[in-house]
Amino acid sequence: MSDKRGEGSRPLKQRLKTAKKRTTSSQKWLERQLNDPYVARAKREGYRSRAAYKLLEIDDKHRLLKPGGRVVDLGAAPGGWSQVAAEKVGSREGRGRVVGIDLLPIEPLPGAEFVTLDFLDPDAPERLTALIGGPADLVLSDMAANATGHKQTDHLRIVGLAEAAADFARSVLAPGGAFLAKVLQGGTEGALLADLKRDFATVRHVKPAASRSDSAELYVLATGFRGRTP
Repeated sequence: MSDKRGEGSRPLKQRLKTAKKRTTSSQKWLERQLNDPYVARAKREGYRSRAAYKLLEIDDKHRLLKPGGRVVDLGAAPGGWSQVAAEKVGSREGRGRVVGIDLLPIEPLPGAEFVTLDFLDPDAPERLTALIGGPADLVLSDMAANATGHKQTDHLRIVGLAEAAADFARSVLAPGGAFLAKVLQGGTEGALLADLKRDFATVRHVKPAASRSDSAELYVLATGFRGRTP
């Protein structure tokens, strides 16, 4: 797959032709999408979302997605991360398994199985483990609660999701497994990091180039799961 960026002349910035019936925040988001090189690249290269490049960049550096691996993708819609995972572990060719879970239905994808389910459902860990054929090697979470515009509230909500995803990961990961989750800068101190450091050999923050530079978004990566504590 081509990894060329910015070839040729730089395209002129596009503006929306009309802003009628749109809020200011909605218009800014749409203009940013129109002018985002990763959005254009995703369309050109057949990925379901620009977020695919975040996982590709993280995996290029940390080698999380191994051939034959079992992967669970939490909050998987529209399927961009599951798409990358299926390519990397080889599930499209019958090696490994990729299962995505979301409250929203997701269009079918070769090499991945999608389940419309709340991962907080008490039965979710058992169902997901059965679908992937055993404990997971990697749990992914690119989930984010809808932004309120209030920085502290948004931090609390996204860290709450990450904490819930970490609890889920502990229930399905095999020893030595890894966990990758979206958080916000300044919002991952305290209980989440302390808990992850207790249960994983290495915990670090990562921010791929595909994360917008003006965004507080980053990811927490925990590797070397020590196994469930009694």
